[in-house]
Amino acid sequence: MKYTRLAKEQLEELHEEFINFLATQSITGEEWKNLKNDKPEVAEDEIDIFSDLIWEGVLNKVQYLENISAQYMHLFHCAEKEMKLFSVKVMNPDIDLTTAIGFNWFKKNWQSDFVEYLTASKAYTGDKNLDIFKLIQQGSVITKGDLYRWFESMMETP
Repeated sequence: MKYTRLAKEQLEELHEEFINFLATQSITGEEWKNLKNDKPEVAEDEIDIFSDLIWEGVLNKVQYLENISAQYMHLFHCAEKEMKLFSVKVMNPDIDLTTAIGFNWFKKNWQSDFVEYLTASKAYTGDKNLDIFKLIQQGSVITKGDLYRWFESMMETP
């Protein structure tokens, strides 16, 4: 298994897709019941394969990720050949970016001496989707990239 197995709730939400997946494997509903009872390891393998297919589909579409903690914001743009990063560090220990109050403070004070910025880019290790998946496992969430693009426009302005 390349990624992680989908949670039970996720599998339930993707019930119709899983049925279609089993059909592509020429497994009927009755055969699936028998597999689960008689060969649970084979049934588990099918769930793992399905999970990887779903993850691949999701990861292929990811363009932006965000990982925001109390003092840091890591904003990623998953470009074709490399990943680009805007990193923000708030050096005011009273500010927590994960709260509305903290984020509002940041919006008003983003150019102050209490905020540091770093930009970087890094080539993928050879498997773009796996690199993205690892960031998700570390707490990043998939976004539309509004915050990243805002930073990009602010950094380009002289």
